[in-house]
Amino acid sequence: MYVAPRPKASDDPYFAVRLSLGCIVAVVVAVLIQSKMPMLIPALTVGLMGGMRKSFDLAKAIGGPLVLIVSISVFYLLISLVHVMPAIELVVVFSLGCLAYYIILRTGNPVGMLLLISITLMSVMGAKSFQAMVIIKDAFIEGALTALLVIPVLYWLLPSVAKTPLAEEYRPDPHGYHWQRAAIRSLVMLLLLAWLYTVLDTSNMILAMAAVFALVFPSRQQQFAEAKERSYATFIGGMLALTILSLTTWVGHLSILLALLFLAGLFLGDRMMHGSHPPMVYQFAFSVLIALTIGSFTNQEPVSSTFLRITLTLIGAISAAYLSALLELLLLPKLQIPADLAKNPD
Repeated sequence: MYVAPRPKASDDPYFAVRLSLGCIVAVVVAVLIQSKMPMLIPALTVGLMGGMRKSFDLAKAIGGPLVLIVSISVFYLLISLVHVMPAIELVVVFSLGCLAYYIILRTGNPVGMLLLISITLMSVMGAKSFQAMVIIKDAFIEGALTALLVIPVLYWLLPSVAKTPLAEEYRPDPHGYHWQRAAIRSLVMLLLLAWLYTVLDTSNMILAMAAVFALVFPSRQQQFAEAKERSYATFIGGMLALTILSLTTWVGHLSILLALLFLAGLFLGDRMMHGSHPPMVYQFAFSVLIALTIGSFTNQEPVSSTFLRITLTLIGAISAAYLSALLELLLLPKLQIPADLAKNPD
């Protein structure tokens, strides 16, 4: 699957400032509209903006939020129709997951990720509570609309040096068996989702999300690399979140929180350009920082939430990687994938 290369200061010297400022503006918007899931609005804004390279990308800035709105709305409607019929819901989730993984393997286009995220969130929430599904659907739409407005404005205020956006090259997986491998990945995802449907609660959602993110990569080595990167990113984001929350206990004012979030975001944005780890480590750490910091002001306990996210990320990603590899070995014995495929571009 396509992974964005490291952003370059020579192309976009304001990258870190813009990313951090986008988080702060989105947090303010979440407070003003009194969102029921305030962490989603800045997380989506940072996620969509963090994927841009070089100059402002109109297709990503406008198309990304719109596709997300359509996707989450369609799957909300679909799951609302079938969530009272569990057997049919399982068939629908498996079929759509299979289609999404096939798109990723066959074309390399990450749009399949939006489908996987939407169906995972909607199906788990629908299995637990119809009202929870409505809340997360509304929060995603609020976040997408905020990103739709905030990102172009910030690029206008802080333009990049580069005049054109990065031309992304989507490379299909060359190893074949795309439908079969997509079905295996969808089955593994469904097994983890079934655990969430029946045993765990929605606070453990990251278990399935970690599996979804890992399984989009074609080889076991890349999947384990993804698990390692996301676990380390969760640790970085969690430590920063705990530091910020410790400081705000002394001076519990929104302006202090926003200032600390800005500084932490500035640091992580700079590390995306100059850090020793792949840029997605720092971008995901930023998302974790937002989720834990803002979530702690609703109903989360930051210390236990940090360690829970690390544990569930490891369990979800590694178990999904091992299980999918085992099934491919048993069901597709002729499949040969080199072990030295690089996950991140230079």
